[in-house]
Amino acid sequence: MKQGVRLLSIGLILGFFATCGEETLSNSPIEEAADPGEYERGPNNGRMLIEDGFAIELAIFETGVPPEFRAWVTDQGNPISPRNIDLVVTLTRLGDVQDVIRFLPMGDALRGDTVIYEPHSFYVTVDASYKNRSYSWQYESLEGRTTILPDMISAFGIETETAGATTLQQTLNVIGTVEANEEFSRSIRARFDGTVQSVSTSIGSLVEAGEPLVTIESNQSLLPYTITSPISGVVTERNINPGEQSTGQVLFRVLDTSRVWAELAIHPSSRQLVRTGAAVTLSSPLSDADATGTISNFKITVEDNQAVVARVLVNNDEGGFPPGSFIEGKVNIAQVEVPLAVKRSGLQPFRDFTVVFAKVNDTYEVRMLELGRLDETWVEVLGGLDTGTEYVTTNSYVLKADVEKSGASHDH
Repeated sequence: MKQGVRLLSIGLILGFFATCGEETLSNSPIEEAADPGEYERGPNNGRMLIEDGFAIELAIFETGVPPEFRAWVTDQGNPISPRNIDLVVTLTRLGDVQDVIRFLPMGDALRGDTVIYEPHSFYVTVDASYKNRSYSWQYESLEGRTTILPDMISAFGIETETAGATTLQQTLNVIGTVEANEEFSRSIRARFDGTVQSVSTSIGSLVEAGEPLVTIESNQSLLPYTITSPISGVVTERNINPGEQSTGQVLFRVLDTSRVWAELAIHPSSRQLVRTGAAVTLSSPLSDADATGTISNFKITVEDNQAVVARVLVNNDEGGFPPGSFIEGKVNIAQVEVPLAVKRSGLQPFRDFTVVFAKVNDTYEVRMLELGRLDETWVEVLGGLDTGTEYVTTNSYVLKADVEKSGASHDH
């Protein structure tokens, strides 16, 4: 196996399963290894390639310019005019993709004609000719790359998908309160006024439809009769006690809380983004319950802070949204088609980049991404990844841990 391409060890992975934290969108840099590689360096901090006294110092230069190769040539220790050298560098990347770089004179150096895009991970072939003699060198310069055998993939829970187009669901974060739905409440009065003989329920009691509430002796017939609850729900009012007379007043109020209103505050600047019928995802900080719904209507009046209230009918059969509690919501405000996106679950910080791990056969390598818009699941990719690339979506931190442990540096 060539140096720099490593097999993922079981011990490493098991250790990192216990210690690695959550995946993040952060671009926090990762400390580079102290040892950038064991080879001779020249006065410009480049790699020295020497044969029979003929020497090329080759370096990636990126001060004030995009990364590019620069080369300085000597023969028996004496500088050679760059106009007298024919130099070609071929970079073979993962997947046998080749970048052929030719050089032009620039002062006392040779300057490559191609930007060296990230990652700087490749096998390098250097071909030079001087005074009718040819020279050739090969070396590897790998970073962010590791190899894992197929029978270990499922054991480590590593999953992949193919990068391509998707639809981003753009959302607006809002807060609000849960309110009782008075359309599902009942005010209960005596059909025949009379003297209350007994009361069977109290405020806050849960009652079923048909359950007895009160027994009254009719003033007209002097016979007792029982009033039952017309619906299932919670008793929110009780205005009568045994021995008292009913006089047409509301005796009880029963509220069915199986359906409640989520009243969401929309800032005036966002009002035009929110439409009736928009899908909403709701969650309760109080109970950790969640639900989905759509915006039914808007209140015709605005709040004191000028917020507009959007109302969502919520199924509350499990009781996770008690009236009066706070609620959080995400309102779908737009769908955006993007030509290339990856799952956020696959993102990892690497050096000062956000990356995913591309998969080619049994080898995985970082791809530095330029990112755009995002939603809860996806993030748009503007650069750094090709459509159709297979990339890791789950447990990519395992690969990152192995790469970091290998100590492969960003070597120029």
